[in-house]
Amino acid sequence: MSRAWNFSAGPAALPEAVLKRAQAEMLDWNGSGASVMELSHRGKAFMQLAATAEERLRRLLGVPVGYKVLFLQGGATQHFAQIPMNLAADGDSADYIVTGHWGEKAVREAAPYINARVAGTSEAAHYLDLPPRERWTLDPAASYVHYTPNETIHGVEFHDVPDVGDVPLVADMSSNILSEPVDVAKFGLIYAGAQKNIGPSGLVVMIIRDDLLARKGRPMAKIFRYAEHAANDSMLNTPNTWGWYLAGLTFEWLETQGGLAAMGERNARKAKTLYDAFENSGGFYRSPVAVNARSRMNVPFTLHDSALDAAFLAESEAAGLLALKGHKAVGGMRASLYNAVPQEAVDVLVNFMRDFATKHG
Repeated sequence: MSRAWNFSAGPAALPEAVLKRAQAEMLDWNGSGASVMELSHRGKAFMQLAATAEERLRRLLGVPVGYKVLFLQGGATQHFAQIPMNLAADGDSADYIVTGHWGEKAVREAAPYINARVAGTSEAAHYLDLPPRERWTLDPAASYVHYTPNETIHGVEFHDVPDVGDVPLVADMSSNILSEPVDVAKFGLIYAGAQKNIGPSGLVVMIIRDDLLARKGRPMAKIFRYAEHAANDSMLNTPNTWGWYLAGLTFEWLETQGGLAAMGERNARKAKTLYDAFENSGGFYRSPVAVNARSRMNVPFTLHDSALDAAFLAESEAAGLLALKGHKAVGGMRASLYNAVPQEAVDVLVNFMRDFATKHG
């Protein structure tokens, strides 16, 4: 069996070392005589696994005192609705900065629970740039400000953390968490679906400031309330034990790679390799995204002649390069360069692109 180079936007590539370790431990985890998926989440062994995973994540991100770390079920889309349920009361408003598909969806899902104001948007630029900060219309009385630091479909990324004053900043970091160092203290809440840089789908990691946990929100069942999950160490109900286990292995792998500073340098180098290939292609390939807004994680690109798209996808797949088709909303191609995608994979892609351009140019 040979593994291909996986450029999928999500579920995405996992570190090969993590997959091999999970394979080796599948039938007998930690000498228990059973798979980690077969053990009680309330048993001493799994409780220690969970605590260790949280400790590693806190170290990697430098999570300060005064924040809880939660390992929750579902995906980020679920929390588009659950966040306003927890952070706002009836009649409250929140500001949303919309830079693509996922920001749009966050507004739609929040609308039944809060006055979701679009305080800044790059829709007029077809989400190929970021909305200028001076044009944002933030409300100092808002319950929170929500934004998506990296948009997977349109390939735009904030390269700094926006200053929104004293209003809590909420970030959907599903596609760029753990890709570089981040100052957690600048955020009120960070959440991320696991299936891009952490582990398998079905798990959400959340980092939430204690004062936001204390907000009453609105009447709801306990299962929806973040404070209840925090009080029960993310085990209010049976958690995604497999996802939690794999996340812990990924956090350990990141530590062995040198932590987030090393990953940040590695990811910047991978992205530069690919963007430079566009610039050096003589117009055969091009990035539609404004230079200042280009994502390091998700790189959409087009061929000079869309009639070649089908051939590019067929030939790239035959060459062992997977999932390069762009999202249906924007077309073209897209290469996702998450932490588990090595520099070698990008080099192979760039060499293929050069050969394809020579053949079809």
